[in-house]
Amino acid sequence: MSDPKKSGSKTKIIAIANQKGGVGKTTTAINLGTALAAVEKNVLLIDLDPQGNASTGLGIEPTERETTTYDLLLGDARLQDVVCETQVPYLLVSPANTDLASADIDLANTDNRTTRLRDVLNRAEVKDYNFDYILIDCPPSLNLLTVNAMAAADSVLVPLQSEFFALEGLSQLMLSIREVRQALNPTLRIEGVVLTMHDSRNNLSKQVEKDVRDNLGALVFKTVIPRNVRLSEAPSYAMPALLYDHKSAGSIAYQKLAAEVLRRNHR
Repeated sequence: MSDPKKSGSKTKIIAIANQKGGVGKTTTAINLGTALAAVEKNVLLIDLDPQGNASTGLGIEPTERETTTYDLLLGDARLQDVVCETQVPYLLVSPANTDLASADIDLANTDNRTTRLRDVLNRAEVKDYNFDYILIDCPPSLNLLTVNAMAAADSVLVPLQSEFFALEGLSQLMLSIREVRQALNPTLRIEGVVLTMHDSRNNLSKQVEKDVRDNLGALVFKTVIPRNVRLSEAPSYAMPALLYDHKSAGSIAYQKLAAEVLRRNHR
């Protein structure tokens, strides 16, 4: 396990969310986390998706997931009981499995059902790790797990696929963020929108990028994540693209995205 930093600045908690599946959300969580860890930032990736794809993509075998994010939220597990080391120095993961599929129902019966994750991350045992960043890979829906992530986070990073209906889906997510801000987390902000699966040779991708930038301005990251075979292949080898092929266009893009995130947070 990476040594905790001795002089910790405040941990930045970023929920990576989009209610649509297949937009590059988990790919972004894995590779942004890896790119931040590559510059020696202590990073925790919390897999909050019952599919557990972020855990798989970081090389955590299903047999290694005896204690998971579910046990953090709804059991009495401590973070040190749950976190797994990854192939990436400075990057730890709180893994997920299908137990999380019942979390919505189980959370509904608890008093603090919308702030359970925030309560967990405020524990002394978590703060002792002195993480620079905690990234939360949300499920592809606006359910209680996603609300928990937004209630716990400082900001939301939104991966947005470069496709025709991108802005329509985004408006629903923005409304949810506003509701969480009003009811649970008044300081929640939008970290930024990152365009994913972008094909610069495709006129539609160019038009979507123009529309998104015209509508959202500086909220949109300058970095665009391209469609890239290496990004697609890496999960099947249970590793981040930055380890699988650090020179690929996708890996370079995520390194640039990490640099933007660091600049936006003055780190």
